[in-house]
Amino acid sequence: MTTMRHFETQILPVQSAHFQFQDESLNAKPVITHAKDQQAIDQAVEWLKQGEAVGIPTETVYGLAANALSSDAVSKIFAAKNRPQDNPLIVHVSSLAMLESMLPDRKIPAVYLPIVERHWPGPLTIIVPAHPDIVPASVTCGQPTVAVRFPAHPVARALIDACGFPLAAPSANASGKPSTTTAQHVYDDLQGRIPAILDGGPCRVGVESTVLDGLRSPAAILRPGGVTYEALADLLPGLQVYRKDFVDKALEEAPTTPGMKYRHYSPDAPVVLIDANVHDFEQRWKEEYNAHFKDATKVGLLTSRTNKSDDQSSSVTVERISMGTSAEEVARGLFGGLRDLDTRNVDVIFVQGVTETQEGMAVMNRLRKAASKVCT
Repeated sequence: MTTMRHFETQILPVQSAHFQFQDESLNAKPVITHAKDQQAIDQAVEWLKQGEAVGIPTETVYGLAANALSSDAVSKIFAAKNRPQDNPLIVHVSSLAMLESMLPDRKIPAVYLPIVERHWPGPLTIIVPAHPDIVPASVTCGQPTVAVRFPAHPVARALIDACGFPLAAPSANASGKPSTTTAQHVYDDLQGRIPAILDGGPCRVGVESTVLDGLRSPAAILRPGGVTYEALADLLPGLQVYRKDFVDKALEEAPTTPGMKYRHYSPDAPVVLIDANVHDFEQRWKEEYNAHFKDATKVGLLTSRTNKSDDQSSSVTVERISMGTSAEEVARGLFGGLRDLDTRNVDVIFVQGVTETQEGMAVMNRLRKAASKVCT
């Protein structure tokens, strides 16, 4: 068991605009244009080379990163998050050469080549064969494959490149809690447990990466995320979505990717998801409140559409947050909204669902995992 060391956690600000790349290729080298940003990267690299875990920004959510090729370093991730040991990690790379170095034959499976060309760098994770002598079993949880992605966030890319090794990086939150989309969220969950957090501002996408298993036939999305089903389907005829098109109990028991086995994304308050098919969200949450939550004195509402409301006349205190109206806005505002309502000490959170197209599929995937009840 890893002994937890206490840190005075530092937040190291960086500006994404100060990180540039020599060209558009997937092997482009970063150029950091400001000394303060270089110093922050150097400091984070030093911690990572010492085998510690560091909070980092990505375009999806903040990650808790450590050297993916070191079992000792990876153990710091599990300890800091209190993460179950059988929940595999996603490995982040900064070049195709770095990915190829982890593969048994050093060749990216052909099925992924057009997908990587179109969607990397970006919020897409692919399942590839893992070299058993290079990728630790603690990363793969003993599976013969490893989940890998090439992040688009310039700070993450530059950091990985500066390290010279890939970074294992699940979301930088306490296990089971909503993912973190700002450095402050990371600090709130992990202060004292990690030495540093690179603060690259709010995450652009707001939900984790899509996980694609192209080694299956037909190919399958194991976790919806920042790259939509629609964006992948034209490249992968017959593409399936886990739990929508098929279920594999053996895969759930021994998952190849995170997000399949355990309840996730849950704030302290219970979450009631009201499906997008429910016409009148305002009426339905009040019905649920009256039937099951009458003892609650403060209610949180997380909405995804413009609703006619009269919170002032309600018999209970209502804290209302709009995630936005488009699927993209809702994805960006989801985790922050759940965390915000928790800080307001609400007793229950009612969430308005979205249609499961485009980014909405990822949003509903996360909400179903967070919810203690789903109203249809």
